Amino acid sequence: MNEALKRMIAQRPCSTKQECTSGLKEIIQEIVLLGLSRGKFFEHAAFYGGTALRLFYGLDRFSEDIDFSLLRTDDSFDLGRYCSLVKEELSLYGFKVEVEKKRKKTVRKVESAFVKANTLWHLLNITGIEHTESGIHAEELLKVKFEVDTDPPPGAGYEVRFLYHPLPFSVKLFDPPSLFAGKMHAFLFRNMQGKRVKGRDIYDVVWLAAREIPLNVRHLEERMKQSGNWGNPEHITEESFRALFTRRIHSLDLDAARADVRGFLADPRALDVWSIDFFDDVVKRIRLV
Repeated sequence: MNEALKRMIAQRPCSTKQECTSGLKEIIQEIVLLGLSRGKFFEHAAFYGGTALRLFYGLDRFSEDIDFSLLRTDDSFDLGRYCSLVKEELSLYGFKVEVEKKRKKTVRKVESAFVKANTLWHLLNITGIEHTESGIHAEELLKVKFEVDTDPPPGAGYEVRFLYHPLPFSVKLFDPPSLFAGKMHAFLFRNMQGKRVKGRDIYDVVWLAAREIPLNVRHLEERMKQSGNWGNPEHITEESFRALFTRRIHSLDLDAARADVRGFLADPRALDVWSIDFFDDVVKRIRLV
């Protein structure tokens, strides 16, 4: 086995099926980023979302998908040309995968692809464990989705950071205030037709607020305009932002939100404090820039 891959495996716990599978997905995520970096992808796009927060800023929850945004709108962008680069990079480290571009079913300006691998084979042959827990079917698939927004809202800030595994490489990503704006938009407006929200969005908002990361309100406003959630000719103010946040919290099923995120956390006790009073305090801590 490749020595760099051995180190990546050794850094991750693998005592349960969930830990092993999550660790394997995260290794795939990092190798996908390496393949994209070597293919000059980050000359055209930036990394954002929960996985960016985890890999570069230490977010303490597992994140499944890999999200990117082009630096400028490009309707001709084709993610398919990068799929072969990703597959080739993964094969160099012993992964047997398929990388498939997803066919669009809507006019949504997002390009998507999936890395698909046999879960049992990779747990045995990549992680090197001698047995797996019962419940893993021989044909079970491990999937990692990556998406690219081809019509990015303006106002984001960017920075270049580095990963060192499996070998050193650079990634362009949203700066922390812009990552916060993306997370805040997801929290405020994802699944607006129902009361259920991804608990992962809430968790990430709390995590960012606790670290006193300021919120890029211009980028949030541009995202809201693009999604049709801000038609006001006036700019978002601290007062209007807090009203949006409070209204959203009061509309949610917090028990369902806890259930959504619990399986992604090493210590779910962090969710015990979730309440209306707690989130009223969280919003007071958020500074707009």
